[in-house]
Amino acid sequence: MDRSGRRYHHGDLPAALIAAGLELARAGGPEAVSLREVTRSAGVTANAAYRHFADRHALVLAVAARAEQHLALAMEDRMALADADADPASRAGRRLRALGLAYIGFAVEEPGWFRLAFHAGAGAGPPDTAPYRLLIAALDDLVAVGVLSAGGRPNAAWACWSAVHGFAELATQGPLRGHPAAEVRELAEYVVDTAVHGVIARPEPGR
Repeated sequence: MDRSGRRYHHGDLPAALIAAGLELARAGGPEAVSLREVTRSAGVTANAAYRHFADRHALVLAVAARAEQHLALAMEDRMALADADADPASRAGRRLRALGLAYIGFAVEEPGWFRLAFHAGAGAGPPDTAPYRLLIAALDDLVAVGVLSAGGRPNAAWACWSAVHGFAELATQGPLRGHPAAEVRELAEYVVDTAVHGVIARPEPGR
């Protein structure tokens, strides 16, 4: 119901609650996403939210999934800029580089959403998220065009992800937080270029 006590009808209440959670997380990170604040922002009672989300954890998972979608879209948009490169090998390498820079850029520009996206955790093993699938596809493309050997492909995703995620954490919550944007971008490019080169140049096991 609204503030006057009248019953308020949402066309899609789960979507409205997730949108409210996103706005709260944008400013305050995962800690800001509570059933009380989300339902208040959406203009409904807590009981209405419980019809769609069992508890706060379920709500946070849903909002985190939407934040992951925003991250994936940012990555796809930047990767698309590399598609103009006519050379398949160069294009595949540039797409992997763009993916890493977009990941870091999203973390710096949307730190609340970035923290939320990785707050809940997916348990042991590789995650099944759109951003991770983009990374896997980019690495597979490198193998397909002959830039990355099949023998060098195993664990390459963890090497790349560790590099960009670690830098993103340093830039948003560590010693690089608050540094000039140009300096952070320059360092991000160095880290991503080093990670990409390291994956491509890594010799096959046994060589």
